[in-house]
Amino acid sequence: MTESATAPEAALDDATLAGRARDGDVRAYEQLVMRYQGAIFGLMSRMLGSAVDAEDATREVFLTVWRRIARLPDDNAFAAWLYRTAITRCLTTRHAESVPAGAAQDAAADSAAAADERAAAVLNSALQRLTPEQRAGWLLREVHGRSTEETAAVLGIDPAAVAGLVMRARIRLAEVMTPWRPTK
Repeated sequence: MTESATAPEAALDDATLAGRARDGDVRAYEQLVMRYQGAIFGLMSRMLGSAVDAEDATREVFLTVWRRIARLPDDNAFAAWLYRTAITRCLTTRHAESVPAGAAQDAAADSAAAADERAAAVLNSALQRLTPEQRAGWLLREVHGRSTEETAAVLGIDPAAVAGLVMRARIRLAEVMTPWRPTK
């Protein structure tokens, strides 16, 4: 995965690239990795609560997907299949269930960047207080913009259950984040 893709390869849709990757086209798979690695890393980082663990897990997910690309049921479902592989990796990792909620690091009050960093740390800490399933559902819907149907497919649950799962996550996050709401 060393050379950058040509413009035509970069413009191809996921289904075309997935089909080519299934046929052994490494460059097509490289394009899929480049397209999704940031999103998958972000998801893994928030699920696992550690950037270091997320880096390792992200590499494992992309390696697993490459090894199993021949099993992809539908080229049009590549993104959902990739997200499901990532979520499954998180949910089956003992670490995902035992990450401590931990307090966010104190940041310098006069720095806007430090305040943003602290708010992000508090949000990540709050996310760790959700069940792994709630965390996954909330992240897929709210951060990654996946539809209810896609989220249901990734989590292996009924679409109606996604709404309840995400609602419970929102309620819990609202409770935890109340001190961070701006006061009038």
